[in-house]
Amino acid sequence: MTVGTRGSAATIRIPLRETAQVLSGRRSIFYGWWLLGASVGAMALGSGVSFWAFGLYIEPLEAQFGWSRAQVSLGFSAALLASGVAGPFVGRWVDVRGPRSAILVGASLTALSYLLLATTSSLWQWYVYSAINAVVRQLMFFIPFMALISRWFDRRRGIATSILGTGFALGGFVVVPLVRLAVDGLGWRESFVVAAAVIALTFIPIGLWVVRNSPAEVGLEPDGATRAEVAAAPPPQVGLTMQEALRTPLFWVLACGFMTFFFGMFGWLVHQVPYYESVGISRGTAALIVSLAAGASMVTRLIAGLLADRAARFETVVMALAVVLISAMVTLSVSTSPPAIALFIGLWIIGTAGGPMMEALILTRAFGVTHFATILGAVVVVETIGQILSPTVTGAIFDATGSYDWALIVFIGTFSASFLLFGLALRLPRPLETKYARPLPETPRGETAG
Repeated sequence: MTVGTRGSAATIRIPLRETAQVLSGRRSIFYGWWLLGASVGAMALGSGVSFWAFGLYIEPLEAQFGWSRAQVSLGFSAALLASGVAGPFVGRWVDVRGPRSAILVGASLTALSYLLLATTSSLWQWYVYSAINAVVRQLMFFIPFMALISRWFDRRRGIATSILGTGFALGGFVVVPLVRLAVDGLGWRESFVVAAAVIALTFIPIGLWVVRNSPAEVGLEPDGATRAEVAAAPPPQVGLTMQEALRTPLFWVLACGFMTFFFGMFGWLVHQVPYYESVGISRGTAALIVSLAAGASMVTRLIAGLLADRAARFETVVMALAVVLISAMVTLSVSTSPPAIALFIGLWIIGTAGGPMMEALILTRAFGVTHFATILGAVVVVETIGQILSPTVTGAIFDATGSYDWALIVFIGTFSASFLLFGLALRLPRPLETKYARPLPETPRGETAG
Protein backbone atom coordinates (compact mmCIF):
# COMPACT_ATOMS: atom_id res chain seq x y z
CA MET A 1 0.00 0.00 0.00
CA THR A 2 1.21 3.45 -0.81
CA VAL A 3 1.57 6.24 1.69
CA GLY A 4 0.20 9.56 0.50
CA THR A 5 2.00 12.18 -1.52
CA ARG A 6 3.49 15.15 0.19
CA GLY A 7 5.07 18.46 -0.52
CA SER A 8 8.12 19.86 1.19
CA ALA A 9 6.06 21.66 3.84
CA ALA A 10 4.25 18.48 4.83
CA THR A 11 7.54 16.63 4.91
CA ILE A 12 8.80 19.13 7.50
CA ARG A 13 5.65 19.33 9.64
CA ILE A 14 4.85 15.63 9.99
CA PRO A 15 8.13 14.57 11.68
CA LEU A 16 7.87 17.46 14.17
CA ARG A 17 4.31 16.52 15.10
CA GLU A 18 5.19 12.85 15.42
CA THR A 19 8.27 13.65 17.51
CA ALA A 20 6.10 15.59 19.95
CA GLN A 21 3.63 12.71 20.10
CA VAL A 22 6.42 10.21 20.83
CA LEU A 23 7.90 12.41 23.58
CA SER A 24 4.48 12.86 25.17
CA GLY A 25 3.81 9.12 25.10
CA ARG A 26 0.81 9.40 22.76
CA ARG A 27 2.62 7.55 19.98
CA SER A 28 5.25 4.82 20.03
CA ILE A 29 8.45 4.90 18.02
CA PHE A 30 7.88 3.41 14.57
CA TYR A 31 9.42 -0.08 14.43
CA GLY A 32 11.06 0.82 11.13
CA TRP A 33 13.49 3.09 12.97
CA TRP A 34 14.59 0.22 15.24
CA LEU A 35 14.96 -1.95 12.14
CA LEU A 36 16.99 0.79 10.45
CA GLY A 37 19.28 1.05 13.48
CA ALA A 38 20.00 -2.67 13.40
CA SER A 39 20.56 -2.48 9.65
CA VAL A 40 23.12 0.30 10.11
CA GLY A 41 25.08 -1.88 12.54
CA ALA A 42 24.96 -4.80 10.12
CA MET A 43 26.09 -2.62 7.21
CA ALA A 44 28.96 -1.24 9.30
CA LEU A 45 30.36 -4.62 10.24
CA GLY A 46 29.66 -6.21 6.86
CA SER A 47 31.33 -3.41 4.87
CA GLY A 48 34.16 -3.03 7.37
CA VAL A 49 35.39 -6.61 7.00
CA SER A 50 34.91 -6.68 3.23
CA PHE A 51 34.90 -3.56 1.03
CA TRP A 52 36.83 -1.28 3.36
CA ALA A 53 39.34 -3.97 4.28
CA PHE A 54 40.34 -4.98 0.73
CA GLY A 55 43.38 -2.70 0.61
CA LEU A 56 44.74 -4.05 3.89
CA TYR A 57 45.28 -7.50 2.38
CA ILE A 58 47.22 -6.44 -0.72
CA GLU A 59 50.68 -6.06 0.80
CA PRO A 60 50.51 -9.14 3.10
CA LEU A 61 49.49 -11.35 0.16
CA GLU A 62 52.23 -9.85 -2.03
CA ALA A 63 54.79 -10.44 0.71
CA GLN A 64 53.83 -14.03 1.47
CA PHE A 65 53.23 -15.38 -2.03
CA GLY A 66 55.23 -13.03 -4.26
CA TRP A 67 52.15 -12.11 -6.28
CA SER A 68 52.06 -8.80 -8.17
CA ARG A 69 49.65 -6.04 -7.22
CA ALA A 70 47.64 -6.68 -10.38
CA GLN A 71 47.36 -10.39 -9.52
CA VAL A 72 46.12 -9.67 -6.01
CA SER A 73 43.71 -7.03 -7.32
CA LEU A 74 42.35 -9.53 -9.83
CA GLY A 75 41.02 -11.47 -6.85
CA PHE A 76 38.87 -8.48 -5.94
CA SER A 77 37.79 -8.23 -9.57
CA ALA A 78 36.84 -11.91 -9.60
CA ALA A 79 34.78 -11.31 -6.48
CA LEU A 80 33.00 -8.36 -8.06
CA LEU A 81 32.31 -10.34 -11.23
CA ALA A 82 30.72 -13.18 -9.28
CA SER A 83 28.78 -10.72 -7.15
CA GLY A 84 27.47 -8.89 -10.19
CA VAL A 85 26.37 -12.04 -11.99
CA ALA A 86 24.53 -13.12 -8.84
CA GLY A 87 22.75 -9.75 -8.53
CA PRO A 88 19.55 -10.51 -10.49
CA PHE A 89 19.16 -13.87 -8.76
CA VAL A 90 19.61 -12.30 -5.34
CA GLY A 91 17.17 -9.55 -6.26
CA ARG A 92 14.60 -12.10 -7.40
CA TRP A 93 15.07 -14.05 -4.15
CA VAL A 94 14.45 -10.87 -2.14
CA ASP A 95 11.35 -9.87 -4.13
CA VAL A 96 9.80 -13.35 -3.90
CA ARG A 97 10.96 -14.72 -0.52
CA GLY A 98 11.73 -11.49 1.30
CA PRO A 99 14.94 -9.91 2.62
CA ARG A 100 14.87 -11.85 5.91
CA SER A 101 15.52 -15.29 4.44
CA ALA A 102 18.22 -13.89 2.15
CA ILE A 103 20.04 -12.31 5.09
CA LEU A 104 19.91 -15.48 7.19
CA VAL A 105 21.08 -17.83 4.45
CA GLY A 106 23.66 -15.33 3.19
CA ALA A 107 25.14 -14.69 6.64
CA SER A 108 25.62 -18.39 7.34
CA LEU A 109 27.31 -19.02 4.00
CA THR A 110 29.41 -15.84 4.18
CA ALA A 111 30.85 -16.83 7.55
CA LEU A 112 31.86 -20.18 6.08
CA SER A 113 33.38 -18.50 3.03
CA TYR A 114 35.67 -16.37 5.22
CA LEU A 115 36.94 -19.55 6.84
CA LEU A 116 37.59 -20.84 3.33
CA LEU A 117 39.56 -17.68 2.45
CA ALA A 118 41.75 -18.26 5.48
CA THR A 119 42.99 -21.50 3.91
CA THR A 120 44.23 -19.81 0.70
CA SER A 121 47.61 -21.14 -0.43
CA SER A 122 47.65 -20.55 -4.21
CA LEU A 123 46.55 -17.87 -6.66
CA TRP A 124 43.67 -19.88 -8.13
CA GLN A 125 42.31 -20.45 -4.64
CA TRP A 126 42.47 -16.71 -3.95
CA TYR A 127 40.36 -16.09 -7.05
CA VAL A 128 37.83 -18.89 -6.50
CA TYR A 129 37.39 -18.35 -2.77
CA SER A 130 37.04 -14.59 -3.26
CA ALA A 131 34.34 -15.20 -5.86
CA ILE A 132 32.44 -17.57 -3.56
CA ASN A 133 32.65 -15.06 -0.73
CA ALA A 134 31.30 -12.29 -2.96
CA VAL A 135 28.31 -14.31 -4.17
CA VAL A 136 27.10 -15.35 -0.73
CA ARG A 137 27.89 -11.91 0.71
CA GLN A 138 25.64 -10.36 -1.94
CA LEU A 139 22.83 -12.48 -0.54
CA MET A 140 23.09 -10.92 2.92
CA PHE A 141 24.29 -7.40 2.25
CA PHE A 142 23.49 -4.52 -0.10
CA ILE A 143 20.48 -5.68 -2.11
CA PRO A 144 18.41 -7.19 0.74
CA PHE A 145 19.03 -4.32 3.15
CA MET A 146 18.34 -1.64 0.53
CA ALA A 147 15.14 -3.42 -0.50
CA LEU A 148 14.17 -3.84 3.16
CA ILE A 149 14.49 -0.15 3.98
CA SER A 150 12.75 0.84 0.73
CA ARG A 151 9.77 -1.27 1.85
CA TRP A 152 9.60 0.20 5.34
CA PHE A 153 9.97 3.86 4.33
CA ASP A 154 8.17 5.84 1.64
CA ARG A 155 7.93 9.57 2.40
CA ARG A 156 11.25 9.38 4.26
CA ARG A 157 13.04 7.02 1.92
CA GLY A 158 15.77 9.56 1.19
CA ILE A 159 16.75 10.14 4.81
CA ALA A 160 16.24 6.45 5.68
CA THR A 161 18.55 5.20 2.91
CA SER A 162 21.09 7.89 3.75
CA ILE A 163 21.09 6.72 7.38
CA LEU A 164 21.58 3.18 6.07
CA GLY A 165 24.49 4.56 4.04
CA THR A 166 26.12 5.87 7.20
CA GLY A 167 26.47 2.23 8.20
CA PHE A 168 28.74 1.71 5.20
CA ALA A 169 30.78 4.76 6.23
CA LEU A 170 30.79 3.62 9.86
CA GLY A 171 32.44 0.41 8.69
CA GLY A 172 35.37 2.42 7.40
CA PHE A 173 35.48 4.64 10.48
CA VAL A 174 35.29 2.01 13.23
CA VAL A 175 36.03 -1.38 11.69
CA VAL A 176 39.00 -0.62 9.40
CA PRO A 177 41.40 0.22 12.29
CA LEU A 178 40.32 -3.00 14.01
CA VAL A 179 40.88 -5.04 10.86
CA ARG A 180 44.32 -3.44 10.45
CA LEU A 181 45.20 -4.47 13.99
CA ALA A 182 43.99 -8.00 13.26
CA VAL A 183 45.97 -8.24 10.01
CA ASP A 184 49.15 -6.77 11.49
CA GLY A 185 48.91 -8.43 14.90
CA LEU A 186 47.35 -11.80 14.15
CA GLY A 187 47.99 -12.28 10.45
CA TRP A 188 45.81 -12.12 7.34
CA ARG A 189 44.56 -15.70 7.76
CA GLU A 190 43.48 -15.11 11.33
CA SER A 191 41.84 -11.85 10.26
CA PHE A 192 39.56 -13.81 7.92
CA VAL A 193 38.61 -16.12 10.81
CA VAL A 194 37.70 -13.08 12.92
CA ALA A 195 35.61 -11.77 10.02
CA ALA A 196 33.71 -15.08 9.91
CA ALA A 197 32.87 -14.80 13.60
CA VAL A 198 31.80 -11.15 13.28
CA ILE A 199 29.45 -11.93 10.39
CA ALA A 200 27.83 -14.92 12.11
CA LEU A 201 27.40 -13.18 15.47
CA THR A 202 25.96 -10.01 13.93
CA PHE A 203 23.84 -10.87 10.93
CA ILE A 204 22.19 -14.09 12.09
CA PRO A 205 20.71 -12.61 15.32
CA ILE A 206 19.54 -9.51 13.43
CA GLY A 207 17.91 -11.68 10.77
CA LEU A 208 16.22 -13.91 13.32
CA TRP A 209 14.98 -11.39 15.88
CA VAL A 210 14.85 -7.95 14.24
CA VAL A 211 14.22 -8.12 10.48
CA ARG A 212 10.63 -8.26 9.24
CA ASN A 213 10.05 -8.28 5.49
CA SER A 214 7.47 -5.48 5.44
CA PRO A 215 5.45 -3.28 7.84
CA ALA A 216 2.35 -5.35 7.03
CA GLU A 217 3.90 -8.34 8.83
CA VAL A 218 3.54 -6.48 12.13
CA GLY A 219 0.33 -4.61 11.30
CA LEU A 220 1.96 -1.32 10.36
CA GLU A 221 2.17 0.99 7.34
CA PRO A 222 5.34 2.45 5.74
CA ASP A 223 6.80 5.38 7.73
CA GLY A 224 4.47 4.49 10.61
CA ALA A 225 1.63 6.27 8.83
CA THR A 226 -1.81 6.27 10.43
CA ARG A 227 -4.89 4.73 8.82
CA ALA A 228 -6.17 8.24 8.04
CA GLU A 229 -2.97 9.17 6.23
CA VAL A 230 -3.12 5.97 4.21
CA ALA A 231 -6.78 6.49 3.34
CA ALA A 232 -5.97 9.99 2.05
CA ALA A 233 -3.32 8.66 -0.32
CA PRO A 234 -3.97 8.61 -4.08
CA PRO A 235 -4.26 5.26 -5.90
CA PRO A 236 -0.96 3.39 -5.90
CA GLN A 237 1.21 3.09 -8.98
CA VAL A 238 2.38 -0.47 -9.56
CA GLY A 239 6.07 -0.74 -10.37
CA LEU A 240 7.54 -1.97 -13.64
CA THR A 241 8.84 -5.51 -13.92
CA MET A 242 12.49 -6.12 -14.71
CA GLN A 243 11.60 -7.09 -18.29
CA GLU A 244 9.72 -3.81 -18.77
CA ALA A 245 12.60 -1.85 -17.25
CA LEU A 246 15.16 -3.52 -19.52
CA ARG A 247 13.23 -2.35 -22.58
CA THR A 248 13.58 1.34 -21.64
CA PRO A 249 16.51 3.54 -22.72
CA LEU A 250 16.57 5.10 -19.24
CA PHE A 251 17.53 1.79 -17.60
CA TRP A 252 20.65 1.43 -19.73
CA VAL A 253 21.67 5.07 -19.40
CA LEU A 254 21.33 4.90 -15.62
CA ALA A 255 23.12 1.55 -15.42
CA CYS A 256 26.06 2.89 -17.45
CA GLY A 257 26.05 6.06 -15.36
CA PHE A 258 26.34 4.02 -12.17
CA MET A 259 29.00 1.82 -13.78
CA THR A 260 31.29 4.73 -14.63
CA PHE A 261 30.64 6.44 -11.29
CA PHE A 262 31.48 3.36 -9.24
CA PHE A 263 34.51 2.56 -11.41
CA GLY A 264 36.32 5.47 -9.77
CA MET A 265 34.87 4.89 -6.33
CA PHE A 266 35.74 1.19 -6.16
CA GLY A 267 39.16 1.66 -7.72
CA TRP A 268 40.05 4.15 -5.04
CA LEU A 269 38.37 2.13 -2.28
CA VAL A 270 40.56 -0.89 -3.00
CA HIS A 271 43.80 1.00 -3.57
CA GLN A 272 43.57 3.95 -1.18
CA VAL A 273 45.75 2.38 1.52
CA PRO A 274 48.41 1.23 -1.00
CA TYR A 275 48.24 4.67 -2.63
CA TYR A 276 49.00 6.47 0.63
CA GLU A 277 51.83 4.02 1.27
CA SER A 278 53.21 4.71 -2.23
CA VAL A 279 53.56 8.43 -1.41
CA GLY A 280 55.42 7.78 1.85
CA ILE A 281 52.60 7.44 4.39
CA SER A 282 52.75 4.50 6.80
CA ARG A 283 50.05 1.83 6.75
CA GLY A 284 48.87 2.82 10.22
CA THR A 285 48.51 6.47 9.23
CA ALA A 286 46.85 5.49 5.95
CA ALA A 287 44.30 3.37 7.81
CA LEU A 288 43.69 6.29 10.18
CA ILE A 289 43.08 8.63 7.21
CA VAL A 290 40.59 6.16 5.73
CA SER A 291 38.89 5.82 9.09
CA LEU A 292 38.57 9.55 9.73
CA ALA A 293 37.35 10.22 6.19
CA ALA A 294 34.71 7.50 6.54
CA GLY A 295 33.60 8.95 9.87
CA ALA A 296 33.24 12.44 8.43
CA SER A 297 31.29 11.09 5.45
CA MET A 298 28.51 9.97 7.79
CA VAL A 299 27.59 13.62 8.30
CA THR A 300 27.58 14.44 4.58
CA ARG A 301 25.46 11.37 3.82
CA LEU A 302 22.83 12.45 6.32
CA ILE A 303 22.76 15.93 4.81
CA ALA A 304 22.45 14.43 1.34
CA GLY A 305 19.54 12.30 2.55
CA LEU A 306 17.68 15.33 3.89
CA LEU A 307 18.15 17.10 0.56
CA ALA A 308 17.28 14.03 -1.48
CA ASP A 309 13.69 13.87 -0.22
CA ARG A 310 13.19 17.38 -1.62
CA ALA A 311 14.84 16.87 -5.01
CA ALA A 312 12.53 16.29 -7.97
CA ARG A 313 15.27 14.54 -9.97
CA PHE A 314 18.13 13.04 -7.96
CA GLU A 315 20.17 12.73 -11.15
CA THR A 316 21.16 16.39 -10.75
CA VAL A 317 22.55 15.62 -7.30
CA VAL A 318 24.66 12.77 -8.70
CA MET A 319 25.99 15.09 -11.41
CA ALA A 320 27.10 17.55 -8.74
CA LEU A 321 28.77 14.77 -6.78
CA ALA A 322 30.64 13.68 -9.93
CA VAL A 323 32.01 17.21 -10.40
CA VAL A 324 33.27 17.22 -6.80
CA LEU A 325 34.99 13.85 -7.29
CA ILE A 326 36.61 15.06 -10.51
CA SER A 327 37.98 18.01 -8.56
CA ALA A 328 39.25 15.63 -5.87
CA MET A 329 41.19 13.50 -8.36
CA VAL A 330 42.61 16.56 -10.10
CA THR A 331 43.85 17.84 -6.74
CA LEU A 332 45.64 14.60 -5.95
CA SER A 333 47.15 14.33 -9.44
CA VAL A 334 48.65 17.81 -9.09
CA SER A 335 50.15 17.47 -5.61
CA THR A 336 50.57 14.96 -2.77
CA SER A 337 51.59 17.51 -0.17
CA PRO A 338 49.77 17.36 3.19
CA PRO A 339 47.52 20.35 2.31
CA ALA A 340 46.65 18.76 -1.06
CA ILE A 341 45.82 15.42 0.57
CA ALA A 342 43.68 17.23 3.13
CA LEU A 343 41.82 19.05 0.34
CA PHE A 344 41.38 15.78 -1.54
CA ILE A 345 39.91 14.08 1.54
CA GLY A 346 37.44 16.93 2.02
CA LEU A 347 36.32 16.76 -1.61
CA TRP A 348 36.12 12.97 -1.50
CA ILE A 349 33.92 13.07 1.61
CA ILE A 350 31.51 15.46 -0.12
CA GLY A 351 31.61 13.64 -3.46
CA THR A 352 30.72 10.27 -1.96
CA ALA A 353 27.85 11.70 0.09
CA GLY A 354 25.28 10.06 -2.19
CA GLY A 355 26.40 6.63 -1.05
CA PRO A 356 24.08 3.64 -1.50
CA MET A 357 20.95 5.82 -1.59
CA MET A 358 21.70 6.97 -5.16
CA GLU A 359 20.44 3.76 -6.68
CA ALA A 360 17.48 3.36 -4.35
CA LEU A 361 16.12 6.86 -4.99
CA ILE A 362 16.73 6.99 -8.72
CA LEU A 363 15.52 3.47 -9.48
CA THR A 364 12.39 3.60 -7.30
CA ARG A 365 11.38 6.93 -8.81
CA ALA A 366 11.94 5.62 -12.32
CA PHE A 367 10.58 2.06 -12.02
CA GLY A 368 8.69 1.76 -8.71
CA VAL A 369 9.26 -0.39 -5.63
CA THR A 370 7.37 -3.60 -6.38
CA HIS A 371 10.25 -5.21 -8.30
CA PHE A 372 12.98 -2.92 -7.00
CA ALA A 373 15.34 -5.65 -5.76
CA THR A 374 15.25 -7.50 -9.07
CA ILE A 375 15.82 -4.31 -11.09
CA LEU A 376 18.62 -3.30 -8.73
CA GLY A 377 20.19 -6.71 -9.26
CA ALA A 378 20.09 -6.16 -13.03
CA VAL A 379 21.75 -2.75 -12.63
CA VAL A 380 24.43 -4.36 -10.47
CA VAL A 381 25.33 -6.64 -13.40
CA VAL A 382 26.18 -3.59 -15.55
CA GLU A 383 27.89 -1.80 -12.67
CA THR A 384 30.08 -4.80 -12.11
CA ILE A 385 31.81 -4.30 -15.46
CA GLY A 386 33.39 -1.13 -14.10
CA GLN A 387 33.98 -2.60 -10.68
CA ILE A 388 35.75 -5.60 -12.16
CA LEU A 389 38.03 -3.54 -14.36
CA SER A 390 38.81 -0.80 -11.86
CA PRO A 391 40.91 -2.60 -9.19
CA THR A 392 42.80 -4.67 -11.76
CA VAL A 393 43.46 -1.77 -14.14
CA THR A 394 44.58 0.38 -11.21
CA GLY A 395 46.91 -2.35 -9.95
CA ALA A 396 48.30 -2.93 -13.45
CA ILE A 397 49.00 0.79 -13.86
CA PHE A 398 50.95 0.77 -10.61
CA ASP A 399 52.91 -2.34 -11.63
CA ALA A 400 53.81 -0.79 -14.99
CA THR A 401 54.65 2.75 -13.85
CA GLY A 402 55.46 2.47 -10.14
CA SER A 403 52.83 5.08 -9.27
CA TYR A 404 49.09 5.74 -9.36
CA ASP A 405 49.30 8.96 -11.42
CA TRP A 406 47.71 7.52 -14.56
CA ALA A 407 45.07 5.75 -12.48
CA LEU A 408 43.94 9.13 -11.20
CA ILE A 409 43.60 10.33 -14.79
CA VAL A 410 41.47 7.29 -15.60
CA PHE A 411 39.24 8.05 -12.59
CA ILE A 412 38.80 11.63 -13.81
CA GLY A 413 37.66 10.27 -17.17
CA THR A 414 35.11 7.84 -15.73
CA PHE A 415 33.62 10.40 -13.34
CA SER A 416 33.29 12.77 -16.32
CA ALA A 417 31.50 10.07 -18.33
CA SER A 418 29.13 9.51 -15.41
CA PHE A 419 28.34 13.23 -15.31
CA LEU A 420 27.36 13.17 -18.99
CA LEU A 421 25.26 10.01 -18.67
CA PHE A 422 23.21 11.31 -15.76
CA GLY A 423 22.75 14.54 -17.70
CA LEU A 424 21.32 12.47 -20.54
CA ALA A 425 19.06 10.63 -18.07
CA LEU A 426 17.49 13.95 -17.11
CA ARG A 427 16.27 14.35 -20.69
CA LEU A 428 14.63 10.93 -20.83
CA PRO A 429 11.05 10.31 -19.59
CA ARG A 430 10.42 8.31 -16.44
CA PRO A 431 9.02 4.91 -17.45
CA LEU A 432 6.67 4.85 -14.46
CA GLU A 433 5.09 8.13 -15.57
CA THR A 434 4.83 6.91 -19.16
CA LYS A 435 3.21 3.62 -18.18
CA TYR A 436 0.55 5.22 -16.00
CA ALA A 437 0.17 8.41 -18.05
CA ARG A 438 0.44 10.74 -15.07
CA PRO A 439 3.34 12.56 -13.39
CA LEU A 440 4.89 11.38 -10.17
CA PRO A 441 4.95 13.61 -7.07
CA GLU A 442 7.88 15.97 -6.71
CA THR A 443 9.26 13.84 -3.91
CA PRO A 444 9.61 10.04 -3.95
CA ARG A 445 6.84 7.69 -3.07
CA GLY A 446 6.58 3.94 -3.15
CA GLU A 447 4.69 0.90 -2.07
CA THR A 448 5.62 -2.13 -0.11
CA ALA A 449 5.99 -5.45 -1.81
CA GLY A 450 4.59 -8.39 0.08
